[in-house]
Amino acid sequence: MATILTAHQPSYLPWLGFFHKLAISDVYVSLDNVQFEKNSYVNRNKVKIPNGVVWLTVPVMTKGHFSKTISDLKIDNSTKWRIKHWKTLQLYQKAAYFENYRDFFEEIYEQNWELLVDLNEHVTRFFLKELGIDVKFLKSSELNLQERKSELIIEMCEKLNANMFVFGVLGKDYVNTVDFESRGIKAYFQEYNHPTYPQIWGDFVSHLSVVDLLFNVGPEKAYEVIMRENIEKDELTKMLRQEQA
Repeated sequence: MATILTAHQPSYLPWLGFFHKLAISDVYVSLDNVQFEKNSYVNRNKVKIPNGVVWLTVPVMTKGHFSKTISDLKIDNSTKWRIKHWKTLQLYQKAAYFENYRDFFEEIYEQNWELLVDLNEHVTRFFLKELGIDVKFLKSSELNLQERKSELIIEMCEKLNANMFVFGVLGKDYVNTVDFESRGIKAYFQEYNHPTYPQIWGDFVSHLSVVDLLFNVGPEKAYEVIMRENIEKDELTKMLRQEQA
Protein backbone atom coordinates (compact mmCIF):
# COMPACT_ATOMS: atom_id res chain seq x y z
CA MET A 1 0.00 0.00 0.00
CA ALA A 2 1.32 3.42 -0.97
CA THR A 3 1.94 5.78 1.94
CA ILE A 4 2.67 9.47 1.46
CA LEU A 5 4.55 11.30 4.19
CA THR A 6 5.34 14.95 4.74
CA ALA A 7 7.03 16.85 7.55
CA HIS A 8 7.27 20.47 8.53
CA GLN A 9 8.31 22.56 11.47
CA PRO A 10 5.31 23.47 13.64
CA SER A 11 4.07 26.86 12.48
CA TYR A 12 1.99 29.59 14.07
CA LEU A 13 -1.27 30.18 12.16
CA PRO A 14 0.10 28.48 8.99
CA TRP A 15 -0.49 29.58 5.40
CA LEU A 16 -2.50 27.79 2.72
CA GLY A 17 0.41 25.90 1.15
CA PHE A 18 1.14 24.22 4.48
CA PHE A 19 -2.35 22.75 4.55
CA HIS A 20 -2.13 21.64 0.92
CA LYS A 21 0.99 19.61 1.80
CA LEU A 22 -0.90 17.92 4.60
CA ALA A 23 -4.01 17.38 2.45
CA ILE A 24 -2.05 15.37 -0.13
CA SER A 25 -0.30 13.25 2.51
CA ASP A 26 -1.32 10.28 4.62
CA VAL A 27 0.99 11.15 7.52
CA TYR A 28 2.30 14.48 8.79
CA VAL A 29 5.30 14.65 11.13
CA SER A 30 5.70 17.85 13.08
CA LEU A 31 9.44 18.52 13.23
CA ASP A 32 9.45 19.68 16.81
CA ASN A 33 12.91 18.43 17.80
CA VAL A 34 14.94 20.51 15.36
CA GLN A 35 16.63 23.80 16.19
CA PHE A 36 14.56 26.98 16.24
CA GLU A 37 15.49 29.54 13.60
CA LYS A 38 14.80 33.23 14.10
CA ASN A 39 12.62 34.96 11.49
CA SER A 40 10.98 31.68 10.50
CA TYR A 41 7.26 30.91 10.52
CA VAL A 42 7.52 28.84 13.68
CA ASN A 43 6.38 31.75 15.84
CA ARG A 44 4.86 34.22 13.40
CA ASN A 45 2.65 34.70 10.38
CA LYS A 46 0.94 37.40 8.35
CA VAL A 47 -2.62 38.70 8.31
CA LYS A 48 -4.32 41.52 6.48
CA ILE A 49 -5.71 44.64 8.16
CA PRO A 50 -7.28 47.82 6.69
CA ASN A 51 -3.85 49.46 6.33
CA GLY A 52 -2.14 46.45 4.73
CA VAL A 53 -0.30 43.34 5.93
CA VAL A 54 1.07 42.87 9.45
CA TRP A 55 3.00 40.15 11.25
CA LEU A 56 1.59 38.43 14.30
CA THR A 57 4.63 37.26 16.25
CA VAL A 58 4.63 35.14 19.39
CA PRO A 59 7.59 36.34 21.49
CA VAL A 60 9.84 33.51 22.64
CA MET A 61 12.70 33.08 25.08
CA THR A 62 15.64 32.95 22.66
CA LYS A 63 18.50 32.86 25.17
CA GLY A 64 20.44 29.68 24.48
CA HIS A 65 18.10 28.73 21.62
CA PHE A 66 21.05 27.35 19.61
CA SER A 67 21.17 24.46 22.06
CA LYS A 68 17.40 24.05 22.27
CA THR A 69 14.84 22.41 20.02
CA ILE A 70 11.48 23.86 19.05
CA SER A 71 9.78 21.57 21.56
CA ASP A 72 11.74 23.28 24.37
CA LEU A 73 10.99 26.82 23.24
CA LYS A 74 9.14 28.84 25.86
CA ILE A 75 6.86 31.76 25.10
CA ASP A 76 7.83 35.12 26.59
CA ASN A 77 4.64 36.01 28.42
CA SER A 78 6.13 39.18 29.91
CA THR A 79 4.62 41.03 26.93
CA LYS A 80 0.91 41.41 26.15
CA TRP A 81 1.18 39.53 22.86
CA ARG A 82 -2.10 37.65 23.33
CA ILE A 83 -4.05 40.90 23.71
CA LYS A 84 -2.34 42.35 20.64
CA HIS A 85 -3.02 39.29 18.47
CA TRP A 86 -6.66 39.07 19.46
CA LYS A 87 -7.24 42.80 18.90
CA THR A 88 -5.65 42.47 15.46
CA LEU A 89 -7.82 39.51 14.51
CA GLN A 90 -10.91 41.36 15.72
CA LEU A 91 -10.33 43.85 12.92
CA TYR A 92 -11.77 41.08 10.73
CA GLN A 93 -15.13 41.32 12.50
CA LYS A 94 -16.85 42.53 9.32
CA ALA A 95 -15.58 39.50 7.37
CA ALA A 96 -18.40 37.12 6.46
CA TYR A 97 -17.32 34.23 8.71
CA PHE A 98 -15.47 35.94 11.54
CA GLU A 99 -18.19 35.09 14.07
CA ASN A 100 -17.70 31.39 13.34
CA TYR A 101 -14.30 31.65 14.98
CA ARG A 102 -14.73 34.27 17.68
CA ASP A 103 -15.18 31.76 20.50
CA PHE A 104 -12.20 29.67 19.44
CA PHE A 105 -9.80 32.60 19.32
CA GLU A 106 -11.13 34.13 22.50
CA GLU A 107 -10.37 30.85 24.23
CA ILE A 108 -6.90 30.65 22.63
CA TYR A 109 -5.87 34.11 23.75
CA GLU A 110 -7.30 33.72 27.23
CA GLN A 111 -4.95 30.81 27.94
CA ASN A 112 -1.50 31.39 29.37
CA TRP A 113 0.53 29.21 26.98
CA GLU A 114 3.99 28.20 28.19
CA LEU A 115 5.41 26.24 25.24
CA LEU A 116 5.15 27.47 21.66
CA VAL A 117 4.86 23.93 20.32
CA ASP A 118 1.69 23.33 22.35
CA LEU A 119 0.04 26.48 21.01
CA ASN A 120 1.00 25.66 17.43
CA GLU A 121 -0.23 22.09 17.67
CA HIS A 122 -3.54 23.16 19.18
CA VAL A 123 -4.35 25.68 16.44
CA THR A 124 -3.08 23.41 13.63
CA ARG A 125 -5.26 20.51 14.75
CA PHE A 126 -8.24 22.87 14.91
CA PHE A 127 -7.63 24.16 11.38
CA LEU A 128 -7.22 20.61 10.04
CA LYS A 129 -10.62 19.74 11.49
CA GLU A 130 -12.22 22.89 10.06
CA LEU A 131 -10.78 22.18 6.63
CA GLY A 132 -11.77 18.51 6.73
CA ILE A 133 -8.20 17.33 6.17
CA ASP A 134 -7.72 13.77 7.36
CA VAL A 135 -4.01 13.21 8.00
CA LYS A 136 -2.26 11.25 10.72
CA PHE A 137 -0.49 13.73 13.03
CA LEU A 138 2.85 12.64 14.58
CA LYS A 139 5.76 14.41 16.29
CA SER A 140 9.38 13.80 15.38
CA SER A 141 10.32 13.99 19.07
CA GLU A 142 8.29 10.82 19.66
CA LEU A 143 9.85 8.78 16.82
CA ASN A 144 13.33 8.27 18.32
CA LEU A 145 15.05 9.43 15.13
CA GLN A 146 18.85 9.50 15.03
CA GLU A 147 19.85 10.97 11.66
CA ARG A 148 20.08 14.57 10.41
CA LYS A 149 19.12 16.50 7.28
CA SER A 150 18.24 14.29 4.26
CA GLU A 151 19.14 11.11 6.12
CA LEU A 152 16.64 12.13 8.81
CA ILE A 153 13.88 12.22 6.19
CA ILE A 154 14.91 8.83 4.80
CA GLU A 155 14.99 7.36 8.32
CA MET A 156 11.54 8.81 8.97
CA CYS A 157 10.16 7.32 5.74
CA GLU A 158 11.59 3.89 6.52
CA LYS A 159 10.31 3.94 10.10
CA LEU A 160 6.81 4.89 8.95
CA ASN A 161 6.83 2.67 5.82
CA ALA A 162 6.38 5.65 3.51
CA ASN A 163 6.88 5.25 -0.24
CA MET A 164 6.81 8.97 -1.02
CA PHE A 165 7.90 12.12 0.79
CA VAL A 166 6.40 15.51 -0.04
CA PHE A 167 8.94 18.34 0.07
CA GLY A 168 8.31 22.03 -0.45
CA VAL A 169 9.51 23.40 -3.77
CA LEU A 170 12.77 24.63 -2.20
CA GLY A 171 13.67 21.01 -1.52
CA LYS A 172 14.89 20.82 -5.12
CA ASP A 173 17.87 22.94 -4.09
CA TYR A 174 19.25 20.49 -1.54
CA VAL A 175 17.66 17.05 -1.96
CA ASN A 176 19.54 14.32 -3.80
CA THR A 177 16.65 12.31 -5.23
CA VAL A 178 18.97 9.42 -6.11
CA ASP A 179 19.53 8.79 -2.39
CA PHE A 180 15.79 8.49 -1.89
CA GLU A 181 15.09 6.37 -4.97
CA SER A 182 17.86 3.93 -4.00
CA ARG A 183 15.91 3.29 -0.80
CA GLY A 184 12.57 2.90 -2.61
CA ILE A 185 11.28 6.36 -1.71
CA LYS A 186 9.87 8.81 -4.24
CA ALA A 187 10.66 12.49 -3.58
CA TYR A 188 7.83 14.79 -4.64
CA PHE A 189 8.28 18.56 -4.69
CA GLN A 190 5.17 20.59 -4.03
CA GLU A 191 4.78 23.56 -6.36
CA TYR A 192 1.86 25.38 -4.81
CA ASN A 193 -0.27 27.54 -7.09
CA HIS A 194 -1.66 30.15 -4.72
CA PRO A 195 -5.39 30.73 -5.34
CA THR A 196 -7.25 34.00 -5.10
CA TYR A 197 -10.41 34.40 -3.03
CA PRO A 198 -12.63 37.25 -1.81
CA GLN A 199 -10.93 39.44 0.80
CA ILE A 200 -12.03 42.56 2.58
CA TRP A 201 -9.87 45.71 2.34
CA GLY A 202 -8.57 46.38 -1.12
CA ASP A 203 -6.63 44.29 -3.59
CA PHE A 204 -6.00 40.59 -3.01
CA VAL A 205 -2.90 39.66 -1.01
CA SER A 206 -1.47 36.13 -1.13
CA HIS A 207 0.60 34.07 1.33
CA LEU A 208 -1.33 35.07 4.43
CA SER A 209 -2.29 32.90 7.38
CA VAL A 210 -5.16 30.50 6.81
CA VAL A 211 -7.22 32.61 9.23
CA ASP A 212 -7.66 35.17 6.45
CA LEU A 213 -9.16 32.50 4.20
CA LEU A 214 -11.45 31.08 6.89
CA PHE A 215 -12.69 34.49 7.99
CA ASN A 216 -13.49 35.50 4.41
CA VAL A 217 -14.92 32.35 2.80
CA GLY A 218 -15.81 30.02 5.68
CA PRO A 219 -14.96 26.37 6.37
CA GLU A 220 -17.11 24.80 3.64
CA LYS A 221 -15.37 26.63 0.78
CA ALA A 222 -11.90 26.96 2.31
CA TYR A 223 -10.72 23.45 1.38
CA GLU A 224 -11.83 23.91 -2.24
CA VAL A 225 -9.92 27.20 -2.41
CA ILE A 226 -6.74 25.64 -0.99
CA MET A 227 -6.83 22.78 -3.51
CA ARG A 228 -7.81 24.85 -6.56
CA GLU A 229 -5.42 24.25 -9.50
CA ASN A 230 -3.21 22.11 -7.28
CA ILE A 231 -2.59 18.37 -7.24
CA GLU A 232 -5.03 16.26 -5.23
CA LYS A 233 -4.10 13.36 -2.99
CA ASP A 234 -5.77 10.84 -5.31
CA GLU A 235 -3.61 12.04 -8.22
CA LEU A 236 -0.44 11.75 -6.16
CA THR A 237 -1.38 8.26 -4.96
CA LYS A 238 -2.09 7.17 -8.55
CA MET A 239 1.26 8.56 -9.70
CA LEU A 240 3.06 6.64 -6.97
CA ARG A 241 1.31 3.37 -7.74
CA GLN A 242 2.11 3.69 -11.44
CA GLU A 243 5.79 4.15 -10.63
CA GLN A 244 5.75 1.13 -8.35
CA ALA A 245 4.06 -1.06 -10.94
